Amino acid sequence: MKEILKELAAYNIWATQKLTDLILSLPPEKQVEEVKSSFASLHTTLLHMWDAESAWWQRMKLQERIQRPSENFTGNTADVVKGLQQQSRLWEEWISNASDHSFDHVFMYTNAHKEQFKQPLYQMMLHVFNHGTYHRGQLITMLHQLGVGKLPQTDFVVFCRNKK
Repeated sequence: MKEILKELAAYNIWATQKLTDLILSLPPEKQVEEVKSSFASLHTTLLHMWDAESAWWQRMKLQERIQRPSENFTGNTADVVKGLQQQSRLWEEWISNASDHSFDHVFMYTNAHKEQFKQPLYQMMLHVFNHGTYHRGQLITMLHQLGVGKLPQTDFVVFCRNKK
């Protein structure tokens, strides 16, 4: 399980970096322009991704009150990207340093609706990385809507083919 999670953590960073490099190359007004999707813009989608990774990290660390980065955020898209990258690297580092049996540890957490759940860490981590993939797909669709023509390939298989 550890090797799979290490690979998914590295993929998460790689794929997000490919898209955020492109997003940050756009004019700032395009980064916040409203488009039809789950979130109103590229900026708010990335902010949601950071919120989610951060919330799951805090749950894993057994913090009682989850503080989402968006709660007091006033920065620009580059600031969001920096925060998301830092959070994603925390996952990668934690996984690399964790013992094999750590991933089976069952932890309890409360979601945003005040419901309590228990599950093994590996399931939560698979969710975190799958969640990122889902929203990167939305970012691609949003970039199409904004008229961006040349988009990076971010499929897992492309990541695997290009690993050194």
